[in-house]
Amino acid sequence: MNESFKSGFVTIIGRPNVGKSTLMNRLIGQKIAITSNKPQTTRNRIQTVYTDMDRGQIIFLDTPGIHKAKNKLGEYMVNVAEKTLNEVDVVLWLVEPTNFIGAGEQHIAEQLKKVKTPVILVINKVDTVEKEKILEYIDTYRKIYDFAEIIPTSALRGQNTDDVIDSIFKYLPYGPQFYDEDTITDQPERAICAEIIREKALHALNDEIPHGIAVAIDQMKERKKGNIIDIDATIVCEKDSHKGIIIGKQGSMLKKIGTNARYEMERLLDAQVNLKLWVKVKKDWRDSDFLIKNFGYREED
Repeated sequence: MNESFKSGFVTIIGRPNVGKSTLMNRLIGQKIAITSNKPQTTRNRIQTVYTDMDRGQIIFLDTPGIHKAKNKLGEYMVNVAEKTLNEVDVVLWLVEPTNFIGAGEQHIAEQLKKVKTPVILVINKVDTVEKEKILEYIDTYRKIYDFAEIIPTSALRGQNTDDVIDSIFKYLPYGPQFYDEDTITDQPERAICAEIIREKALHALNDEIPHGIAVAIDQMKERKKGNIIDIDATIVCEKDSHKGIIIGKQGSMLKKIGTNARYEMERLLDAQVNLKLWVKVKKDWRDSDFLIKNFGYREED
């Protein structure tokens, strides 16, 4: 047993759309969390694992963005994010480079004042601003909370992301590793495949629909001969009019979503994928406790 080995849990928090999933994918070195430029892409906590056999193991929890909730799904997402703060060893708070602290950030700062966990502030997207301004932004944030460290980064470009890992290790407790060194995520393949389909739908559809979709994997079977996996999945939406848009003219939109998703699933599963997609309408599923649980959003996870 390596006496100097550290291990612990880190949560990445921040308002929707600040680049949390992009940062986590960058730190882990491959794509696990789905990314899109639409807010509220991440709905469940995703556990990913970073292992350095000399220093230790970091388990990242990517939480849904903390925001003021509008419906039951929204409330669920906020509860998950805020509950996580007390259960981890380090909090990474991701923000955009600005010298204006809005209500959303103030709300997060207030939540953080209730916890004893060390907080590392990561100012993301610094590749989009002038270098001279960065010190000004650091100063602005320093005034609202007593951070353990403040690190300017660009998750997209990979700037200073190694510093983020170094800082996390400073604050982790000594302890054994939780996962094998080749484990990257604890998400089952079915869950990742459902998220890939949802990501491709988010990319392809216009702004109104995506929040109102969920994806259920109905079956996932490996054929006995040949390296082929058959996947049947249903995209669930809230309105009949949405169903038409998701299917598209002569099925063109659904085909586009399916083609893009299949390409990525084949890379993930290292097999040929035969993907069949259906679209169903379930009105107001985001306000139904039963349906939220049915699509895999469970409070206790």
